[in-house]
Amino acid sequence: MEFHSPVYQIISVPIEKIEPNTYNPNTVAPPEMKLLYDSIREDGYTMPIVCYYQAESDRYIIVDGFHRYRVMLEYPDIYEREGGKLPVSVIDKSLDCRMASTIRHNRARGSHDVDLMSNIINELHELGRSDAWISKHLGMDRDEILRLKQITGLAALFRDVNFGKAWQVVNNELKDEEKS
Repeated sequence: MEFHSPVYQIISVPIEKIEPNTYNPNTVAPPEMKLLYDSIREDGYTMPIVCYYQAESDRYIIVDGFHRYRVMLEYPDIYEREGGKLPVSVIDKSLDCRMASTIRHNRARGSHDVDLMSNIINELHELGRSDAWISKHLGMDRDEILRLKQITGLAALFRDVNFGKAWQVVNNELKDEEKS
């Protein structure tokens, strides 16, 4: 029998027929959740939710994609735009294999390489993007952007940064205007 990857048979499923599994150990912090919302708002759903179809209850149990599911539940604009339906890729596996699949999906996402992220920040600055733009579109706070800039060691990345005035010593005393 020839194997066909489930991704070639994506179906549109009403969110009311989808439910989370009971074993997913993955959590997403609020800033990343907001970034996921921003991503779905700007780009749409680009990855299906992976589910197991439970025929006896006519329900789809999430194997991977719980947070994409949550976005639709928590953001009425996304629910309305998508007509209350999610793209679903169905796998047919036993519970133990679904659990293993959930963990594989979570762990396979990995983490961002710091040097590569620094290079991206550098390239965005070279393209004229401000820290505020980077913060908004990449979901980074200003401290994270600053740390990534420091890694590159490029002075050009700091050209738009306003530094505070340092104190000056005059005859071993601070100038009067700098004391307050």
